[in-house]
Amino acid sequence: MTPSELLTHLIRFDTSNPPGNEKACILWIKELLDKAGFATALFAKDPERPNLVARLKGQGQAPPLLLYGHVDVVPAREKGWTHPPFSGDTVGGFIWGRGALDMKGGIAIMLSALLSIAEQHLVPRGDIIFTALSDEEAGGDFGAGFMITHHPEQFSGVRYAIGEFGAFPFYVGKTCFYPIQTGEKQVCWMKGRLNGIGGHGSQRIRGGAMAKLGQILHRLDRKGLPVHITDIPKAMIEKIAEQMPLPGRFVIKQLLNPLLTNRVLSLLGERGSMFDPLLHHTINVTKIHAGDTVNVVPSHIDIEMDGRILPGFTAEDFIKELRGLTGPDLDIEITRHEPCPGAPDMGLFSMLSTILKEHHPGCIPIPMLLSGITDARYFSRLGIQTYGFLPMNLPRDFNFSALIHTVDERVPVACLDFGAGAMEDLILRYSG
Repeated sequence: MTPSELLTHLIRFDTSNPPGNEKACILWIKELLDKAGFATALFAKDPERPNLVARLKGQGQAPPLLLYGHVDVVPAREKGWTHPPFSGDTVGGFIWGRGALDMKGGIAIMLSALLSIAEQHLVPRGDIIFTALSDEEAGGDFGAGFMITHHPEQFSGVRYAIGEFGAFPFYVGKTCFYPIQTGEKQVCWMKGRLNGIGGHGSQRIRGGAMAKLGQILHRLDRKGLPVHITDIPKAMIEKIAEQMPLPGRFVIKQLLNPLLTNRVLSLLGERGSMFDPLLHHTINVTKIHAGDTVNVVPSHIDIEMDGRILPGFTAEDFIKELRGLTGPDLDIEITRHEPCPGAPDMGLFSMLSTILKEHHPGCIPIPMLLSGITDARYFSRLGIQTYGFLPMNLPRDFNFSALIHTVDERVPVACLDFGAGAMEDLILRYSG
């Protein structure tokens, strides 16, 4: 079955999370791998939301290699889809539908490579483990979080894993870079409360909770948090600068000068938005809860905030910086903080780079820090280094990030074939 055929089937399972409903999709994948000779097992916190572990037995001469991904997708409630979001239609050289990029396309690439390896009756030096997970889009409590807490033995001996996101090209001038994700930021979700004078809606209330909230939102919008230069973005920016002619090389390198970082980001315009969250902690107010009736000025306002912390910093470090913007009036409570992996183990990076350069001659692989989070944070607790490596030779004008989680998500058919070939190459090389 081609990666395109696999993806079409995967998209047609509506695994919108919430609620998930991943079971039918997981069972379909299990049947495929059972027929191919993999040893498979299901593990579930909720029977309707299982996780699949499939193993191709190796010779025991090398550590296992883990390939994993999630089958749940964000809901497709937006209007204006050119093709129904769960149709998996192939039109104009693209496969359309929710999950085409995040991340059923990646699952299709992995499955295609694994099935090809099995069909060739190859016995790898070490076990090849494939894990299809539920619930990544809503935090992973039923998926990777459950697996590493209750079934860590399934990943015994694994040192390296392949997951999302990475190995998609972006261009600076004529130079093509392929970022490979080697780390990610930490999620830090918080609640905050502002207190102030309440009263009747007919009175002029000054200095109340609403006024305080307005001042905080204004400061967050205008100022932002301080610059921090951490290892992965530093290596990424240095590698990009090396490939640029003067004066561009000089300008890009100034991103690593904290005194000039923000000025250069402004000069870069839209391109700077890619680097901005890699050089700062970020904070966004995402929910506001205030008042019960229109004629009462609330005496308190509760807000919810999405914070993302750079590697090497603690939640306490982050909140100290945040208070520099919010001031003392906002009471802050952390509701969810998940530390990110430590310094990356780059032992597999050279092999991944070589594969990309062979499949896309002239490209420059670079390490990448993801500004979001993936299930990699869970597997890192078992000492497993994940590489975001789902190779797709996307066209130069294809805006990957603009299509994730939005209307008309789609992927070029040719990119799936490219990815499956590169993934199979990886498995073969890792297996000797």
